[in-house]
Amino acid sequence: MSLRPVTVIGVLFLIFIGSVSSSGDRHVSKCRSYCGNLTVDFPFTTQSGCGHHGYRELLFCVNDVLMLHISSGSYRVLEIDYAYKALTIHDPDMSTCNSIVRGRKGNGFVVESWRAQYLSPAPDNIFMLIGCTAKSPLFQGFPEKHLPCRNISGMGCEEYYGCPAWGVGPTRSSKAYGLDPPECCSVAYDAIRAINLTKLECEGYSSAYSLAPLRVAGPGEWSYGIRVSYSVPSDYSFCRACEATGGTCGYDAVAVHDLCLCDGWNSTANCDTVFGASSHQNVPLLDAVAGFLTCIVVWATLSSFYLLNPEH
Repeated sequence: MSLRPVTVIGVLFLIFIGSVSSSGDRHVSKCRSYCGNLTVDFPFTTQSGCGHHGYRELLFCVNDVLMLHISSGSYRVLEIDYAYKALTIHDPDMSTCNSIVRGRKGNGFVVESWRAQYLSPAPDNIFMLIGCTAKSPLFQGFPEKHLPCRNISGMGCEEYYGCPAWGVGPTRSSKAYGLDPPECCSVAYDAIRAINLTKLECEGYSSAYSLAPLRVAGPGEWSYGIRVSYSVPSDYSFCRACEATGGTCGYDAVAVHDLCLCDGWNSTANCDTVFGASSHQNVPLLDAVAGFLTCIVVWATLSSFYLLNPEH
């Protein structure tokens, strides 16, 4: 039994519509991912083109372990706090209350200049620099006004000396640095803008942070690690508009600007704006028109065939 042109064109059209619809369904939450027990969501990503471009090539999932990589090294991500916009990261060669690590093995914390506007240690994070030389930039500069070693959020070297890792504990806590600097100097990140052990001529470091309004009894109960605050410029208006129209926030990996990832296509505005479509992607409306015209051509060809060959 032969198929009529209308039947053939109907089947082709249904197949076409089904393929367009199924491709569109795949966009939902395609940028959200998981690594171990951590959720990776906007503005972060482990996929090219997702998230905010300021966090591109920052997070990597390695054997279900989420790693953060910046110019100073790689760190394990322990937590992403989306409510307070903060990450907690861990450097295995960082000193704690139970272990003092020397030999400049630690990463410290140095972020790329272009990324610094997005990522920086939290104000309540303290860095305690260990075994710095008298020539360290920490103790140079202004006569009688060297960079002060001070407490941050109730934490500092005076308390840190009480940790078992120090044994009996250093006694050189004088602020008259001179030729005999203190064994430990606690500073806020904003005071020096980079924790580079080589440039600072320090043997090691520790980092601890406070989760206000909690106050703990002593250094044995401090939270050791680096608490990093993150931000995204502007008021997220682009992302809100994108998500309100069913899209997912992302970026153009080539031009490095914001994109709204829609059903099988990208937009520089939102998913309701066809004219804002990225030139790098196909727009479903254009695909539908092209598919419909193709169906018309097939129908016309089959109709002509049947007119010339009525016995079929």
